[in-house]
Amino acid sequence: MNLDKILAISGKPGLYVLKVQTRTGFVAESLTDGKKITVNLKSNVSLLSEISIYTYEGEKPLTEVMQKIATKENKGQAISHKEDNATLSAYFKEILPEYDEERVYPSDIKKVLNWYNTLQAKGLVTDLAPAATETAEEASAVEEKAPAKKAPAKKAKAKKEE
Repeated sequence: MNLDKILAISGKPGLYVLKVQTRTGFVAESLTDGKKITVNLKSNVSLLSEISIYTYEGEKPLTEVMQKIATKENKGQAISHKEDNATLSAYFKEILPEYDEERVYPSDIKKVLNWYNTLQAKGLVTDLAPAATETAEEASAVEEKAPAKKAPAKKAKAKKEE
């Protein structure tokens, strides 16, 4: 899932897509109702691609967690985020057995499931492919196709004869 332009804005419900950057912030479009809003640079904004879930071994990127949910649900809807905490914890344990139960709160699980269901409803779950999965062979193939750029020739300064 490419979460590079998907945002969670503190104080605003739902998820947003980054549309345009401006001098004083940026314009984002809501995934739920399609309304565009301007967001000040002072607002607390999180890119979903930068969010991780605590595990006992370290941190798992949210993209991987959502990929596991999509695999379990066959890219369909996950359980509702409005279920009781015990049900949500049991479900999350199936998805990510190694998650740190002391540092991942029920509210975090609710957010992840709500975000997943929002993305799934908009058809964005089919794009579940981490952006950084390009192999070394693919990277070298791209480099071979790109023409080499030459540095611009420097103009020689004319020497003044005295």
